[in-house]
Amino acid sequence: MQENTTSMSRRNLLKTSAAVSAAAVMASLGTNYAHAAARETIRVGLIGCGGRGCGAAVDACTADPKVEIWALGDLFKDALERTEPDENGKPAARGAKPVLKAAIAEIQNGGKYAVTDDRCFVGWDAYKQVLAQDIDYVILATPPGFRPMMAAAAIEAGKHVFAEKPVAVDPVGCRKFMELGEAAAKKNLCLVAGTQRRHQEEYLKTIKQLQDGAIGDILAGYVYWMQGGTRGTPRKSGWSDVEWQIRNWPYFVWLSGDHIVEQHVHQADVMNWVMGGHPKQAMAMGGRAARFAPEFGQIYDHFCVEYEYDEGRRVYSLARQTEGAYGRIREQFVGTKGWAYAEGLIVNDKKRTRIPKGGSAYVQEHADLIAAIRAGKPLNEAQTVAESCLTAVMGRISAYTGRLVRWIDVTDPKGPFTNLDLWPKQLGFDTPLPIAPVPIPGQTPQA
Repeated sequence: MQENTTSMSRRNLLKTSAAVSAAAVMASLGTNYAHAAARETIRVGLIGCGGRGCGAAVDACTADPKVEIWALGDLFKDALERTEPDENGKPAARGAKPVLKAAIAEIQNGGKYAVTDDRCFVGWDAYKQVLAQDIDYVILATPPGFRPMMAAAAIEAGKHVFAEKPVAVDPVGCRKFMELGEAAAKKNLCLVAGTQRRHQEEYLKTIKQLQDGAIGDILAGYVYWMQGGTRGTPRKSGWSDVEWQIRNWPYFVWLSGDHIVEQHVHQADVMNWVMGGHPKQAMAMGGRAARFAPEFGQIYDHFCVEYEYDEGRRVYSLARQTEGAYGRIREQFVGTKGWAYAEGLIVNDKKRTRIPKGGSAYVQEHADLIAAIRAGKPLNEAQTVAESCLTAVMGRISAYTGRLVRWIDVTDPKGPFTNLDLWPKQLGFDTPLPIAPVPIPGQTPQA
């Protein structure tokens, strides 16, 4: 682990970054951006070298044989390379460098692992060092709380962006990401999000039919991400507050947004897509019924949200992470002439239609990004993914506080939650960061 020589402030970076400065963007419009129309080989940098980051890098290499994974960056050295005992007790190489090299080598007609030691970076500034390399696009796969800051730096550096979901964990970050979408468009840069259902063939075909009236006027929806338990990371001796929370990031709201944002954002995205926009308001409940150990931080383990859209239409949202409990991951919608599962089943008064499954959406989202880069026709998903994240954030705030939360409450300058920013004022390994208490509805003012 690298010594803590730098702390970071998202507020300062976002305030000063040319990526979010209208004046700077306008001044730069005459610049010939090198990556607006790409070379034949697409070089990719990876920031955040955990499982999802490595998975995205492999997906990019699977999507196109002329992709090269060019540079790696992570806060922790052991994310890049470490040695751990295997199942037989013998030392085994772990971390992104050996894992990616081996995985990419197994792809038939796939991309290339082209990382060298001098293009591997560790520490608080690792993301800046990756962005300084000669890459075409960057995969952002750090804990989500970092996403707005790092996306701003990437757009400022003139790089196309693949940003894993969620792209923000609070109203300030969500709105900032919308601004980044505008800045990317003005720089002719792609900004693609990890909401892969937008690239999934059966979802695209099904929702197109729903928009064309296959089940009549859509009246209501029911969306679910209900799964089994998850494992936290127990704190090790010598880990500071900040190090432990970042290594155990899914269980701290400032880093993950809680699982309603980090995971259930997929369903929020689908319901906004089908309903034709964001909800007007959210009323929710939730809590902790099964997870109480310290490694589960202060987040909830279940949520139930009623989202209201225009014309009084409603979507009911259930999210749960509970060991041994019933699971369901699905989006269902009901119309005046039938009903549908968004993943590929339409039932109306005439027939029952099953939409065949397509290929991997995780690969397709990179294929679509690469095609857009090569064509010089930017693909920009910032607005839709930011609205979906903010939809999930509304549900979390309502559950945490026990209040009805309206869209204007998180967007209007006078809204009670508009300025909610969960990012610590300063952040370094030596920064004291006590664990926030578990929210109590009716007592917690905002979170």
